[in-house]
Amino acid sequence: MTTTPDMVRDDPSRSFISVLQAIDAGAGEDGVKVSGIVDRLDERAFGLLILLLTIPCLVPGLPGAQIIAIGIFLLALQVVVGRREPWLPGWFMRAQVKKSWISSIAGFADKRLRWTEQLARPRLRFLTTGLGERIAALIMALAAITVMLPITNTIPSVALTLLSLGLIQRDGLFTLAGAAVALGWITLLSALVAGLFLGAGFAVTFVGEHAPWLLEWIGR
Repeated sequence: MTTTPDMVRDDPSRSFISVLQAIDAGAGEDGVKVSGIVDRLDERAFGLLILLLTIPCLVPGLPGAQIIAIGIFLLALQVVVGRREPWLPGWFMRAQVKKSWISSIAGFADKRLRWTEQLARPRLRFLTTGLGERIAALIMALAAITVMLPITNTIPSVALTLLSLGLIQRDGLFTLAGAAVALGWITLLSALVAGLFLGAGFAVTFVGEHAPWLLEWIGR
């Protein structure tokens, strides 16, 4: 991550909302490239970037959520393997983020997420550092995969928001809450998929035993 004169310095006690507002204030009328946003982040860059990408995905059925989820997935995997600085593909880093989009995210965080600063505080830090952080990131990667599925972005995005806030604020309770939502959602989707496959298999077996002529007709 390139250090710039106006880069937001690492300060764990600093409000993540103020970091987003600083990015908004530093963006020109034409917006800013993703690489410019990365350069303005502190050592909490992974959590902040994931949060920044997740907030728009909270909107149900958001067009483009699947593409955004690719960035979240890549960032989460990097935390899993212990990378110190975020890396994103060149095309992603060169993407221009509109000023209105940045302002909307900063405004949403100020209005809707301000309450988290009253509740989130460093506790159960073992869940947000070292092995705990990597496990949380693995769950984030799995949640990001479900965001890539059609019209399933809101619930996993809530989980990603809680998980990223937990890592940013070093709050293990937020991390646990996010993990519970993510794993519950993943379990539900897995059960639905398994039910579809098992149901289809049962139907084929039943028809084969009691109405084989139907399978022959379908196969024509």
